[in-house]
Amino acid sequence: MASPNPSVYRTKAYRVRQRSLVALAGLGLVAVGYGLGRWQDTPAPAAAVPPVVVNEPSDAPSSSPAPTTEPPAPTVYPKLEAEAADGNQGIQSQETEDEGGGQNVGWIANGDQLRFDDVDFGPVAATKLDVRVAGDAEGGKMEIRLDGPDQAPIGTLNVTRTGGWQNWRTDQVDITPTTGKHTVFLVFVREDGNEFLNINWLRFVH
Repeated sequence: MASPNPSVYRTKAYRVRQRSLVALAGLGLVAVGYGLGRWQDTPAPAAAVPPVVVNEPSDAPSSSPAPTTEPPAPTVYPKLEAEAADGNQGIQSQETEDEGGGQNVGWIANGDQLRFDDVDFGPVAATKLDVRVAGDAEGGKMEIRLDGPDQAPIGTLNVTRTGGWQNWRTDQVDITPTTGKHTVFLVFVREDGNEFLNINWLRFVH
């Protein structure tokens, strides 16, 4: 029997080596592909998120002072000269002997009136009226009325003798607390027709 040709063995060995190299190359490609897949599936590291700062409410009082409302200032009332009234009924003026000179009104009797327009009492109520009076008779009244001679009196002065028609004295009358702007009437009342009072001036007070 003839022995195999050596070239045949060489040819077979060469083919076996080629097949082994191809198989190894295929395994290498598979390994590389698997590694790339794992790398792509790995999640990227999360970016750092800055912490959220929460300001807790403070129990400490605010340093800003609370707003305050200033109270209204009392009105400084002017002296109302009787002879300068905006209207009168049954009353005459005369030279006065009172301090400061000038004139007063007199010959006042029942039913006579004085009127003072647009008297501004302001936002703080007036509560009294000072009246400069003189007379030598007892009895009779001076009624203070607002916005009409027929309105109810807000105060009443009971007339008493001062010791003479030019013997002057300041009497004070309590009145209903009054604010705002009004027409003031002085209405004189007496049971008979006799004259009973002289007036120099009047002034409302708080």
